[in-house]
Formats: sequence, C-alpha cells, structure tokens
Amino acid sequence: MGFSGHLVFARSEQSLPSAPVFDGIGRERKDAVHEWWPRPGGWQTVLVDHGLWEEDHLQALVEWTGAPVCVAEVSDSDLALVTGLGTGGRRWQAWLNLDRAAVLLADEPEDLDDQSLWEDSPEFQEAVARKRAELDAEVPSDAEGALAWAAAAGVAVPGRRSRIEQVLRSRETFAEDLFGELLDELGFPEPVEPE
Repeated sequence: MGFSGHLVFARSEQSLPSAPVFDGIGRERKDAVHEWWPRPGGWQTVLVDHGLWEEDHLQALVEWTGAPVCVAEVSDSDLALVTGLGTGGRRWQAWLNLDRAAVLLADEPEDLDDQSLWEDSPEFQEAVARKRAELDAEVPSDAEGALAWAAAAGVAVPGRRSRIEQVLRSRETFAEDLFGELLDELGFPEPVEPE
C-alpha cells in the first residue's frame, strides 16, 4: 500500500509543523507529521498522515504564513487532488494522475448492485473514458491556475504552461513524485538536503 494523507507546501521562517493548524494533532500523533527536505526561501513540505488535515486548515495556514499555500490530498500514492490558495483568496485545483482519478470519479449507475460486476463491464470503461476526457479538458485552466498561484508566491516562470500541462497529464507511479515535479516546474527552488 502507498501513502494516503496530505502534502502541505508553504513558506515560513519557522518550522512548518509549529504552525497552529498542527496544534490539535496531539503529542502522541506528532510522529504522523514528517518534513521533506526544505527548499530555499523558506519553502517547506510536510507530509501529514490521513485524517489529520482539515479543509479549513488551508485558509488558516495562508493567514499564519502570509504566503500562498498548496496541499495535495494523496490517495494510496495513486493519485492526488492538489489545492492551492493565495493570500487574496484565489483558489485553484488540479488532479495528478488523471487515469487513476478518472477511475475514481467515473459516474456510476444509480441502480448499481455489484461494484465488481460494474468494474468489469464495457460501460465502466466508457464511463472512465468520458471522465478522463473531462479531466483532460480541464488541464489548461488547471495549469493557468497553478501558474497564477506560483506568480502570487513570487516564483512565476514565464512560458511554462505547456510543461505544467505535461506534468498534470503525467502517469507516474507515485503521486508524491508528481507533486514534487509540479512544484519544480512551477519554478520553486529545488529541495536541499539539510546539513
């Protein structure tokens, strides 16, 4: 099994796990919060086990850091829904690993009795293909949202939209790797091993 939880990316002069949004985790669960290698400029990524991150933490973390924040909700390392929020309240979202997301989000029949029969049917494959096409059609606007968010964070890289779209359409084994690649392509400095 892969990782299920959240990857929280933000800029702070303080250690990100010291943010008030993590206060409610409790001392016994603090080992469920892991820091990745930091990026220059105070950018940090924290891996938070499933069930410890709440939707309203995103706004609270933007307020605490005074900078744009991005969170990837990862499911079994297969796929992730990335949500970014800027200091002005502008939000964007994008899926990582569209093939897996399409399987998860495909419309099921209302009268579905047996999930296994449905997943083996040609109708399921058609539903997945339709959902995959819908998600693919959203990629250009998702890339624009990501680039606008990165610009608000002060790291905009002009002319990278096609590369961002390529990352959003990638089929990596681990969604966590795609998240790191997305941050790299958006222009954030590469992680540096702590001394």
